[in-house]
Amino acid sequence: MINEYQIKFLSQIRCFLLDMDGTLYLGEKLLPGANELIHWLEDNQIIYLLLTNNSSKNSRDYIIKLRKLGLDILQERILTSGEAACQYLKKKNCGTKVFILGTPTLQSEFTRHGFVITNNEPEIAVLGFDTTLTYERLSKFCDYVRMGLPYYATHSDINCPTEFGFQPDAGSMIALVKASTGREPDVVIGKPYKPMLDIIKEKTGVPLKRTAMLGDRLYTDMAMGKEGLFTILTLSGETKLCDLKNSQFKPDLIVKNISELITLLREYKN
Repeated sequence: MINEYQIKFLSQIRCFLLDMDGTLYLGEKLLPGANELIHWLEDNQIIYLLLTNNSSKNSRDYIIKLRKLGLDILQERILTSGEAACQYLKKKNCGTKVFILGTPTLQSEFTRHGFVITNNEPEIAVLGFDTTLTYERLSKFCDYVRMGLPYYATHSDINCPTEFGFQPDAGSMIALVKASTGREPDVVIGKPYKPMLDIIKEKTGVPLKRTAMLGDRLYTDMAMGKEGLFTILTLSGETKLCDLKNSQFKPDLIVKNISELITLLREYKN
């Protein structure tokens, strides 16, 4: 049965931010309750955005992936850290010539937003989740960072969850670049950092204090609670219950999976 705290908690939410990797699905497997949650949000006319720090793909890639998994989502409801990085850098007039550690998809995202991808005399260096990474490009990136070029990262996730386990993500590359150059990014754009939150507020029009983040990671999803968001941890992905003991990030609500959250939402509405 739903308790009084959960009723008060859920009654204040006007917007849901939904992590994807490890929350709605793992790899090519849709997680239980994902479809039901989307339908419940739409039936109850609650604003929602699907967020991912995975900058190796763009929103069109996610549309295709989600449809294959059985979720029909509008492209405007998806926000990646790659797209957020483009919007942030463009708004701040940080420069147009970019050397980027990123997949061809991320590079095309930057091109679509008016940036010029170059290997020579760039104005800024951007680090993303690069599954096509080569030693030559990594070495060149470090050279530019070491020279003092403005340095940005799309996100800082250490690992990317898959149905087969974890693979090194952009945060691992940030650590490598720091070991080589002594520098960390000047700005990180994705969850849980302010640039992403500013873009979310613009897109949804909902105050952060009425917004809930549903995700499976403590240091990105649950860390967004520091900015005033409600946080809901699902144990379907990276985080296990025992991880909470030593974490500085404490979620407002913990569910085993989305199916359990759906049960709470339905009880609350009834």
